[in-house]
Amino acid sequence: MNSKVTTLLVGGLILILLIWGQLTPLAQEDQNEFTSVFPIRDCVFVTQGTNDFFNISPGRQMMLNNRECFQAGECDVLREVTITVLNETRNINFQIDGQPVTVDTRVILKQVTLNGRLVESERGFFAECQDTQDVYQFGKTVQIITEDGRVTTEGTWLAGADEALPGLIFPGGAFLLGSRYFQELAPEVALNRAEHVALGLDVEVPAGTFADCVEIRETTGLDTTQVSIKTYCPGTGLVIEDDVELIEATGGSVVDDEMETVF
Repeated sequence: MNSKVTTLLVGGLILILLIWGQLTPLAQEDQNEFTSVFPIRDCVFVTQGTNDFFNISPGRQMMLNNRECFQAGECDVLREVTITVLNETRNINFQIDGQPVTVDTRVILKQVTLNGRLVESERGFFAECQDTQDVYQFGKTVQIITEDGRVTTEGTWLAGADEALPGLIFPGGAFLLGSRYFQELAPEVALNRAEHVALGLDVEVPAGTFADCVEIRETTGLDTTQVSIKTYCPGTGLVIEDDVELIEATGGSVVDDEMETVF
């Protein structure tokens, strides 16, 4: 082969490899940059918010399950999820750019059962930015119960501990398609991310029919194979989480002490 031709071919191959090396990470991640810096210091935080999709008012309770799927034989186990906004707050202390920040947060309890057996109990700490209606998460304590009764705390994190910072759990204002942001920012522990993938949805679940709903695709920077799809509807909140659907939503009453002390 002519040496000039050979040189051109080798040069072209090198150029292709260089371009591929630059593009491949983006293709593998299939992502633009997820927002990880939020205007926390500019917020006045409240523990009873007005975000139409993520209600942190005490007494709110939502029950979801996959009973229809289970009874039809399409799901192997009966999965039930109960989310309760407790009449309880927790003070969280951390730093932003070296400056101390203290936020009073609302405690939300999420419990998951499989065939009636409690497998996960999680207390998350949330607060809403009063001006923007953005709802942030400031940590969570997790208990995972194995079949033999052992309890692990994998996934537990708190803003201010081990370089963890608050994440945006649900934005206020307009729901913008394509928005991507971190919901949790706890290195090596919890790095959940959200992407807005659909809006204007009509959704029918056992609890009723809802309009103008939105869909969020959640992933984690710790394991790119994990994907969760959630649907939220205005005035109600979460109506679908993967295979479970909203059965009932109630609110307005103060949660009793017995429910608050599940942990």
